[in-house]
Amino acid sequence: MSRFVLGIGILTLLLAAPPAAAGNVPLAEAVAEMVMGRDDAPVTMIEYSSLACPHCAAFHRDVLPKIKETYIDTGKVRLIYRDFPLGGLALAAAMLARCGGSAKFFGFIEVLYRSQAQWSSADDPSRELARVARFAGISQKDFEACLVNEPLMTDIRERAADAQKKFGIESTPTFIIEGEKIVGARPFEDFRDVIEKALEKKR
Repeated sequence: MSRFVLGIGILTLLLAAPPAAAGNVPLAEAVAEMVMGRDDAPVTMIEYSSLACPHCAAFHRDVLPKIKETYIDTGKVRLIYRDFPLGGLALAAAMLARCGGSAKFFGFIEVLYRSQAQWSSADDPSRELARVARFAGISQKDFEACLVNEPLMTDIRERAADAQKKFGIESTPTFIIEGEKIVGARPFEDFRDVIEKALEKKR
């Protein structure tokens, strides 16, 4: 029996999003910026994460919900999620999340982070990732097509390399908040201090 189990709460993250059309989304949508929050939010927070990184999973589990409630949902912060995959498995997961499309993206990566311990250490990670994909409406055929999508793979790798050059990103998670860098899954209070300082400058 598979060690992979999806709880009702996790499934809700995917099912709450609008139904996706069959098949993978076009490349233009897959490589688009994945943004949470209002476009006119005064502060922009960029997250560089790897889907196979335990510290990134901890941030998404313990800290991001507080940032979302306090700053994103209130229109003060716009979060841009960018892939910085560390290893082939993380790259495959990043491609898979993007192939599902923007409507389900954040729900999809939350499922991947919450179930990370299962699929990342499975004897057959590909099979477990395919199981996650089915809950997001991605068939086995589309799953396989996604993971051999060379333009998508190249785009993710090139953007990660650009982030390394531009911001000196070396580990995940790393955040850029209005030019200030935060490295690691730090407590909410650390993010709050930087965000409040950035908001004050915008007033």
